[in-house]
Amino acid sequence: MMNIQLQRSDVGEFRRRYRWMVLAVIAAFLVILGRLVQLQLLEYDVHRAQARRNIVREISLATRRGVLRDARGAVLASNRPSYNVYVVPGLIDMKKTWPRVMQLMGIDPAERAILEKKVLAIRDRPGDDKRKLQQLALKVDVNRDVVARLETHESELAGVDVASVPVRYYPHGALGAHVIGYMRELDQEMLTRLESLDYRSGDRIGATGVERRWESYLRGRRGWRKVIHGLKRGRDRERLEARYLDEPRRMAPVPGRDISLTIDVELEKAIDRAMRNQLAGAVVVVDVRTGRILAAYSKPSFDPDLISGGGGLEAARDAFKRLFSDPLKPMLDKTMSAAYPPGSTFKPFTSLAALDEGIINPASRVDCRGGYEYGKRYFRCTGVHRQVNLHEAIVQSCNTYFYDIGANERMQIDMLAQIGMDFGLGMKTGIGLNPEARGRMPTRSWYTRRYKDAFRGGFTLLAAIGQGAATVTVLQLAFAYAALANGGTLYQPQVVRSIETSDGTIVQEFPPRVRRVVDLNREHLAMVQSALHGAVTEKKGTAYAQAITGVDMAGKTGTAQVSHVGLRNVDPDNIWYFNRDHAWFAGYAPAENPEMAIVVLIEHGGGGGKNAVPVASRIVRDWQKLRSTRAPVSREPQRDETEEAE
Repeated sequence: MMNIQLQRSDVGEFRRRYRWMVLAVIAAFLVILGRLVQLQLLEYDVHRAQARRNIVREISLATRRGVLRDARGAVLASNRPSYNVYVVPGLIDMKKTWPRVMQLMGIDPAERAILEKKVLAIRDRPGDDKRKLQQLALKVDVNRDVVARLETHESELAGVDVASVPVRYYPHGALGAHVIGYMRELDQEMLTRLESLDYRSGDRIGATGVERRWESYLRGRRGWRKVIHGLKRGRDRERLEARYLDEPRRMAPVPGRDISLTIDVELEKAIDRAMRNQLAGAVVVVDVRTGRILAAYSKPSFDPDLISGGGGLEAARDAFKRLFSDPLKPMLDKTMSAAYPPGSTFKPFTSLAALDEGIINPASRVDCRGGYEYGKRYFRCTGVHRQVNLHEAIVQSCNTYFYDIGANERMQIDMLAQIGMDFGLGMKTGIGLNPEARGRMPTRSWYTRRYKDAFRGGFTLLAAIGQGAATVTVLQLAFAYAALANGGTLYQPQVVRSIETSDGTIVQEFPPRVRRVVDLNREHLAMVQSALHGAVTEKKGTAYAQAITGVDMAGKTGTAQVSHVGLRNVDPDNIWYFNRDHAWFAGYAPAENPEMAIVVLIEHGGGGGKNAVPVASRIVRDWQKLRSTRAPVSREPQRDETEEAE
């Protein structure tokens, strides 16, 4: 009896323990079941997306940068096909895959160390930084042998991609390079600033000219396509892609807008021929009826293909070193980024101010004996002209006549500054392509601040002939003479005619814009215009000897003295060149019913009549020939080289 009771007591204890065990197991299963419900039902979408992110990648599809064309449709900047190698820092195996990639690409140890440091810097970023899974440009514009090797071993190179990417191409080389501009690779500072605009490491951006100013229109928008990481081609890949890749699987890139400029490349070529024997200078040609810039030429220039990286980064670095050490400053846009004394090209504006103020009588004469004595100083003239009136003073460029206008406070220097500013001199035009020099139309207050002792009357005499502290840009002077030619309308400089799609559809056109209309006395303007014509056509005219027969133009020569300050670092063998004066010609053509204004500056060219006039005459002659032989403009777009490749 006792044994039976003891057995029952043991069974009861076991049953109690068994119940707790069952409860514990049930609780565990309930926890597991709850977790499964949470994972499979409540958080299904989150984890499914995470799983897909682990195997699905987005590969960027390069866009096509917009094409730049001249006024008649000739391509100025296009794209050529090339291949870039990209790596995804967060996916590449640095112990196995990285050495293999370096071997296949033939990267030397020094460059490998630089690239490896770049990749590791992104891999080591904290947390789930999105840049870890973005493509990083490892090498741009690689040759086809490298592409073939990488594609042959594609299955071994997880995290490495080869993509066809358009590279900027400039078919006319250095011609018009300052206006067109060039491309540069984004540095880290710019990349950080522009990352929100979908710029990435290895991308290039417009650095100067139209390429920079119209970057937002030209760049386009990159596309993408989804792929399953690490799968070989075949049925499994197609099956898994169908299962795991959401729609849309591909977003096509949006090409950049094409831009038609006002520039005429054939006219640029004519200017280049005319400037062949000159070391440095600038030419601007403007349509006086619209303010459209027909040509903007700066010499010496640069090859935008080379410094944009088309020949490799090392070649680009070497090119930059040479360009920035050149004393002729080929990277400087001399049409708008440099200011020069206008010299005698300012005399027409002095004449208009003096006529409007009643300071001079057009028929009255001044006796020129080779100079003008004012105070204790003798101001020299360009020659001995004897008795000259206004017309003859402009034709023969008699300094003495204009010294007399500025002497004894007859003409105040503020009046000269005002007439200059009315025509846009001494102030930025707002063209926005490259850094623009303001120039200077000095006033009495400006001189008083600079020379603390007192204002001197001689400053006005120098200002009357475009010397002293007065400076202008070639672009400013071209638009000022365009206003002289068209009756006083000062236009806003325009270099872009229209924005278009790749099939030639015009998205936006830019009509001419007027900055201001200068209030001019028509009789006074006619006197000045007649004198400008006489400077070219009359035997005593300063432009007559070098003008080309049959070329109908009007204009004014100028010889601007240069400052010798800052010549200490110049090679002594070349000091003679930098001590020479600048040569100017500013004018328009035809003399009757003008269509174009032209300004030629020969840096350190000497006399304007001897050196600038022949250049201007050849340009006007070739321009007239072009106009007479050309067919109407065709707006059919020329095909981009990369379109077929894409």
